[in-house]
Amino acid sequence: QVQLVESGGGLVQPGGSLRLSCAAPRNIFSMHAMGWYRLAPGKQRDMVATITSGGSTNYADSVKGRFTISRDNVNNTVSLQMNSLKPEDTAVYYCNAGYYQGRYYPANYWGQGTQVTVSF
Repeated sequence: QVQLVESGGGLVQPGGSLRLSCAAPRNIFSMHAMGWYRLAPGKQRDMVATITSGGSTNYADSVKGRFTISRDNVNNTVSLQMNSLKPEDTAVYYCNAGYYQGRYYPANYWGQGTQVTVSF
């Protein structure tokens, strides 16, 4: 089973920053767009940000201007820089490999999730 490995979650105060990273197998990373999703208690899993293999990005409205997704095509990693964090950003964040055809379609390649908690 393909496994994406996330790292970088934790506890941060409102207004703070965190950087999440996700490592993928080369054969998966090179052929897929990549994305970050999050799952908050009592809510559905929502797209946070996506990036195509060519570097085109897309963001949920709630994180535009605060989060930045990037990918390292040499080291097969995708990162999510999160600034100006808010309590409502608290969630488990998941890395995904998917497809981009007009919009992002998540494939069945997921990481195990990393907890981000924004609180005093």
